[in-house]
Amino acid sequence: MIPAHAPLVGQTRGELLESIHYGSAVLLDADGKIETSIGDTEALFYPRSALKPLFAVGMVRAGLKLNQEQLTLASASHSGSLEHQRIVLSTLHDAGLTESDLGNSVDLPYGKAEREAHLTAGGRPTRLAQNCSGKHAALLALCVLKGWDTENYLDPEHPISALLRETVEELCGTRVASTSIDGCGTPVYPLTLAALARGYARLAKAQPGSAEYQVRAAIVNHPDLLAGVGRDVSALMRALPGAVAKDGFEGIQAVALPDGRALAVKISDGGDRARMPITATLLLNALEEAPDDLRALAHLNVTAGPAEERVGKLFAL
Repeated sequence: MIPAHAPLVGQTRGELLESIHYGSAVLLDADGKIETSIGDTEALFYPRSALKPLFAVGMVRAGLKLNQEQLTLASASHSGSLEHQRIVLSTLHDAGLTESDLGNSVDLPYGKAEREAHLTAGGRPTRLAQNCSGKHAALLALCVLKGWDTENYLDPEHPISALLRETVEELCGTRVASTSIDGCGTPVYPLTLAALARGYARLAKAQPGSAEYQVRAAIVNHPDLLAGVGRDVSALMRALPGAVAKDGFEGIQAVALPDGRALAVKISDGGDRARMPITATLLLNALEEAPDDLRALAHLNVTAGPAEERVGKLFAL
């Protein structure tokens, strides 16, 4: 069944509305009730990398002890900088593991500047540089802690798969009907936008000392480790101190505000460029006082030509 998505974001070129991105979004109030709903908020979708902070909660609950930098990388879709890779290696080394133990896909750094620097230095695609390596390093470290097999940790029948699924179900307040495989090889579960927002609300409302609080504190304190310099998710968290934000492939964005409200967005065509304008606009509408840095994320320039002249904009409809 095709979800009943609504027009969310437009892109202009000159005076013409050139493109429209459809999608759905939901904003929950501090009590978990729907405050804003657009499109089809009951349709199932894959949150992709937006699940990473929830997975990290499950790993901390299971006893994994990481410092804040390592815990942020466990939740990250990182840009692949040397600093990102160093921290991932530290997680592996602390568990007596090496890069060769990683089972994620091989790739170049995700960030444009980081990828160019990597290639200039003669680098090649590696598992360490791939944006999900921090999550995989943490999963492996937990396997070592629990005495679980590290070679087949991505097997659907591995104990860690059950841990991740049960954590997502508990945090999001829903049963997972099926499982698929994300791009890096870990499980991914279909959720509604409201369910994903509930999971992020648990991070926002976490009590000190809890696993949720530890994950939230790590992410809030290290926004550039969660994504990277120049990445919009890192910019969003800097614009909203105390907020937790995480994107996912195929047009996914989740945000937890310090007051307990939570937002989830899905762009129907998977277009990444539409994700932030609608997210920032919904947050601007929800906040009594909004910083200029957040306003800047709501209207993105469209440029053209060798001088990258501004010829249009991306904005929420």
